[in-house]
Amino acid sequence: MQIENPPSEKPYEKPEGERRGVVIVNTGDGKGKSTAAFGLALRAHGRGKAVKIYQFMKVPTARFGEHRMFEQIGIPIEGLGDGFSWKSQDLEHSAQLARDGWERARASILSGEYFLVVLDEITYPLIYGWLPLEDVLETLRARPKEVHVVLTGRRCPPEIIELADTVTEMQMIKHAFKAGVPAQRGIED
Repeated sequence: MQIENPPSEKPYEKPEGERRGVVIVNTGDGKGKSTAAFGLALRAHGRGKAVKIYQFMKVPTARFGEHRMFEQIGIPIEGLGDGFSWKSQDLEHSAQLARDGWERARASILSGEYFLVVLDEITYPLIYGWLPLEDVLETLRARPKEVHVVLTGRRCPPEIIELADTVTEMQMIKHAFKAGVPAQRGIED
């Protein structure tokens, strides 16, 4: 490890532009995409801002750790899907759930009621062809200027990356699952 001296001067200039909602993308093959989005949801909620979370691959009855906590503190979270695609009994039904869910998410974004809307795992229905990319892009462009949107998932379409204000790619360096350690409750759910 290389030891560094802490900065003695501010390492950046404060931007002078207008405050406005931003589009944030968390993508890549590493862990932490949804976790980072949920952290932003908590931060906004802690400031008294209205937040709505949509999970495109989770079932509406999901009871993962985030659902339990968000229910306790009053952040609405909605599962829109029917789980992992490889478990689906009917992929056309899965696609229809994504389309129906997108209409609800789209309405929330355009309504201006929410400071932050999280579109968790939206990249999957996009890359599976279940959602029209142009409609998502148009909605992001047309949203009220104070609305922030976070999109998560692997292989984010380049058109969304181009439109986004902030993009973070999570890179997997090591993963316990690859070493034979199963998913842990409270860590990966």
